[in-house]
Amino acid sequence: SGSTQINDHLMELLIMISACKGASASRVTAVMPYFPYSKQSKKKKYRCAITAKVANLLSVAGVDHIITMDLHASQMQGFFNRPVDNLYAEPCIAKWIQDTVPEYANGVVVSKNAGGAKSAFSIRSVSSDPTFAII
Repeated sequence: SGSTQINDHLMELLIMISACKGASASRVTAVMPYFPYSKQSKKKKYRCAITAKVANLLSVAGVDHIITMDLHASQMQGFFNRPVDNLYAEPCIAKWIQDTVPEYANGVVVSKNAGGAKSAFSIRSVSSDPTFAII
């Protein structure tokens, strides 16, 4: 999970993967709704992506498959030498808005920065109602 103790949670995951493999699990799938360090693309000194290091840790620990949600960049899947399923939240969010927000058609989807505008636009595009507005 994504929290202030991300390193502790990552180590816990690696230990659990190792324990499963040590107990003769034939396959281990890591479900990671938040992928740690996904927004940090490079270390300045070594010029190597931090995400690649985390992906390598998972592989060495023995994970066979990784399920993530809304990776910061889809290119990150290339860091893994194991299969990765990247799930997208926008369809569920759009459906929730339509089902629970009264007069959602008069509402606006707002992004806090230019980078999030793509996700905000995606929410509108997966919606069955073309009246969603984007700011």
